[in-house]
Amino acid sequence: MAYSINAKDHFKVKLWTGTGSENAITGIGFQPDFTWIKNRAASENHKLYDAVRGVTKNIYSNLSNAEGTDAQSLKSFDSDGFTLGTEAALNANGQNIVAWNWKANGAGSANTDGSINSTATSANTTAGISIIKYTGTGSNATVGHGLGSVPAMIMVKNLGGTDSWMVYHKNLHATAPEDYILQLNTNGIAVDNATIWNDTAPTSSVFSIGTDAGVNGSSATYIAYAFAEKTGFSKFGSYTGNDVVNGPFIYCGFKPSLFLVKMVTSGSEEWSIYDNKRLGYNPAHSRLYPNTTSGESAETKLDFLSNGIKIKSAGDGHLNQSAKQYVYMAFAEAPLVGSNNIPATAR
Repeated sequence: MAYSINAKDHFKVKLWTGTGSENAITGIGFQPDFTWIKNRAASENHKLYDAVRGVTKNIYSNLSNAEGTDAQSLKSFDSDGFTLGTEAALNANGQNIVAWNWKANGAGSANTDGSINSTATSANTTAGISIIKYTGTGSNATVGHGLGSVPAMIMVKNLGGTDSWMVYHKNLHATAPEDYILQLNTNGIAVDNATIWNDTAPTSSVFSIGTDAGVNGSSATYIAYAFAEKTGFSKFGSYTGNDVVNGPFIYCGFKPSLFLVKMVTSGSEEWSIYDNKRLGYNPAHSRLYPNTTSGESAETKLDFLSNGIKIKSAGDGHLNQSAKQYVYMAFAEAPLVGSNNIPATAR
């Protein structure tokens, strides 16, 4: 089966070495609308930028801090990448940096599908990627996401406050995932909280928010990143650890380029993120930690295959502890069979 989504037109991992001076990062293949950047070696914050909030506006996956502005951070989104200033976390001389890049739909426009009209919704319906900026009311509400299909994962941050990131994932609970949350900036497990998603599942047009200041404080401004699952391009799911070297196989239907994973049932395990560039061959995929400033750790604990991910470690709480549940999101480098009907291959 050939899939119509060409993954490289919508998501790309990019590596570079910092210069300490203005630096145009090219080779992404499209103009990104959401870029997540991490210095791979240094204890620097993860910094997230998007076309809806505008360039130079920092938010941090590892912090609850309010949005900051740095004129020397990401200075422009360009046709084949972006341009950086001299800010050390992004461009320190000689430092190795990674960026994960998604294409939405530019700066977007207001969406009126929900009871709250978004300031701007930038939606790529082909790839299931949406960026939404809205102002809270303090009362139960809905917000339009523009995807045209049901989101599998949503991440929300209060831009002006110090509230934690609130994360919805369709597999946080077997029957009522909308009752539960994760926090991107902490190592906590999934917890029941009726005031975040108002115990209401997202639909093909809106997601629901309760009265918690993390998602809906009166007059507060929020950014949300919403993702819908698209065959051959993205996969959102869960698996149960077995604590053996012959670990779980996660079928994606594509060769992965990014794998974000979190234990959700117990313990205090950090979030983990892997990609096809660091180091980029099986089983060597270096780990970064979205909720900490830590540099990357070299690991040999999983394979990126032509059709999914194979866990190859025993007893690791962040990947494969016995009987523990994990949720993940994955994006494709290439589908299992591409538009040219040539099968993808593992490394």
